Amino acid sequence: MSDSIKVWDAPLRLFHWSLALAVGGAMFTGWLGGNLMVWHGRLGLSILGLLAFRLLWGLLGSTYARWSRIFAAPLRLGDYLAGRWREAGHNPLGSLSVLALLGLAAFQTLSGLAANDDIAFQGPLYRLVETDTSTWLTALHRQAWWLLLGLIGLHLLAILYYSLVRRQPLVRAMVDGRSPRRYPEQHEASGGAPWALGVALAGALLLVWGVQSAAGWLAPPAAPAAPAALDW
Repeated sequence: MSDSIKVWDAPLRLFHWSLALAVGGAMFTGWLGGNLMVWHGRLGLSILGLLAFRLLWGLLGSTYARWSRIFAAPLRLGDYLAGRWREAGHNPLGSLSVLALLGLAAFQTLSGLAANDDIAFQGPLYRLVETDTSTWLTALHRQAWWLLLGLIGLHLLAILYYSLVRRQPLVRAMVDGRSPRRYPEQHEASGGAPWALGVALAGALLLVWGVQSAAGWLAPPAAPAAPAALDW
């Protein structure tokens, strides 16, 4: 029996690090504002695509990326706290952390699509909502920035605790995809075929293209050109 098992597939690992970079960049550019708001919007669309990919990969990906496991794990929180948890992948607290972070990132992304900064920035779906609704979503978007920052901080503290105190190499596992086999019943991930990866990527790209194109589709028609003056 091998002393380690494959837990996280390559697409999931690439998603994880890409999302971390995109969210960090979006938070930074949104905090500074100004001319960086253009990049804030671009990063927001990137996060939208990443979240769409993760949603589909949770249905089509390998064993431990599946939503069925992530949603089922918190139901066994009692077993975990009592020391009876022997599953590979996310434990119940880890699953709750994943759901909270992805849920808040999704809220920030969706609210940002209809947000505005009262100066020069408007989300691509701004014209689909009333002005008051956009203002309300913009306020929630700004306030949730602090909540997202707090969740990221808790996430990092949890990684430090599990790495330094419980000696579980979580970061290394998200780099090479392998985790120590702690119990005989733990098994390697399976599934996540190339066709599934293609479907997930295509779905994510199609969504981003549609949302990005919506800004042009929803733009008001250009004002008619003034008649040219007669040149005698």
